Amino acid sequence: MEETHVVTCFLERDSDKKIALLRRSQMVGTYKGRWAGVSGYIEKENTPLQQAFEEIREELGLNEDDIRLLMEGEPLIVIDEKLGKRWVVHSFRFRLTRPKKIEIDWEHTELKWINPEEMKIYETVPQLYETWERVK
Repeated sequence: MEETHVVTCFLERDSDKKIALLRRSQMVGTYKGRWAGVSGYIEKENTPLQQAFEEIREELGLNEDDIRLLMEGEPLIVIDEKLGKRWVVHSFRFRLTRPKKIEIDWEHTELKWINPEEMKIYETVPQLYETWERVK
């Protein structure tokens, strides 16, 4: 089984503590149409935190001045037998520090601000709520 390291980032609004949930587009490689946080493969030259900032910049159009790291979680192992993958998910929680228009890229079709508990009613990528629990 192939092991792949990824980041999943949860972005919360300061005003109401809701978090951003993003629907994955049909153009991504895995879990098309499922709801997720900001996520991506960790490139060899990056630490997980560096990759988290890069994914937020690419997927939401935000830079490091627009967000603040609140917590980094312990990695979570997620097994997907169907894909033959052993995902090692590095989780992060950030706060949006400067209200700014978020512009989602091609990897997503929709963004919703939700209370974290609501995540359980969405069709998400595997173990997204468990990933959230690492950084809540």
